[in-house]
Amino acid sequence: MVDQSNGQKRQEVKMLNRKLLELTGVLKVESFDSEEFLLETELGFMTVTGQNLHMKHLSLEQGLVAIEGLVHSLAYLDGSPNASKSKGLFGKLFK
Repeated sequence: MVDQSNGQKRQEVKMLNRKLLELTGVLKVESFDSEEFLLETELGFMTVTGQNLHMKHLSLEQGLVAIEGLVHSLAYLDGSPNASKSKGLFGKLFK
C-alpha cells in the first residue's frame, strides 16, 4: 500500500489477543507452515512464528493477509550480511 498523501510505503499490523494477525502491504507469501510464515512486504521481509498458524485470509491484489493461531513473534529480516551471523544475548555476554 502506498500512502497517497506523500508517496511513502505504508504497512499496518493488527493483532488481537495473539490469536489473529492482520497485515497490509504484503506483496508475496514466500513460504508458510504451522510454525512459521515468511512474507515479502513493502517494507521488507517479515517472519511470523507461532503454533498452529494458518492463513485465514489472503488477497495479494489488496496486499492483505490474515493469520490465525498462537503468535509468538513477528520480525522484519534485516538484509545486511551480518544479520544471519549475529550472536544472541548469551553469545555477546560469553565471548
